[in-house]
Amino acid sequence: MGIEIEKKYRLTREEAVALERELERSGARFIGEEFEENTIYAGGALDPQRQVLRVRRTASGTTLAYKERALTNGAIKHQREEETRIESDEAIAAILCALGFHPALVYEKKRRKWRFAEAEVVIDELPFGIYAEIEGDAEGIDRIERELGLESAEIEHDTYPQLAARHGVKRDNSIEARFVNQSKSN
Repeated sequence: MGIEIEKKYRLTREEAVALERELERSGARFIGEEFEENTIYAGGALDPQRQVLRVRRTASGTTLAYKERALTNGAIKHQREEETRIESDEAIAAILCALGFHPALVYEKKRRKWRFAEAEVVIDELPFGIYAEIEGDAEGIDRIERELGLESAEIEHDTYPQLAARHGVKRDNSIEARFVNQSKSN
């Protein structure tokens, strides 16, 4: 079982540009960027307030993830995360539907990723905003936050699925948060 520990920040475009400059200045190693299409499934015994079943499609492949957030009031979030690569998008969709799950939410994301000290730092652009995340251990997150000048950045407590549900558009039986003019084949 994997435990993901992260802290998320809501950024303005100017703050995102400044963070990228600070990452470059500090010697962080740029890992790359990727476009994602995330489909969140509902149904079964999932508690939508704490559990997520997600299929993520990128140019490098498809993954299935289960996440279960630990209840906490702090800014640093802890959650169980199990993830595996999927060979066939169509097969996993059919399996999940046969088990009683259905696509409830789709959101797109453009992610830029860096390695900084013992943590991963990402800048995510979604159709409804720009966010940064630091993922590592709690002590390292606090130190990196200070080193990158993020102490005054607005903390975002909600997950991307929660934000997408709030800001997305209802389409048939699901909610979608997509970029305008973004091709599904990316």
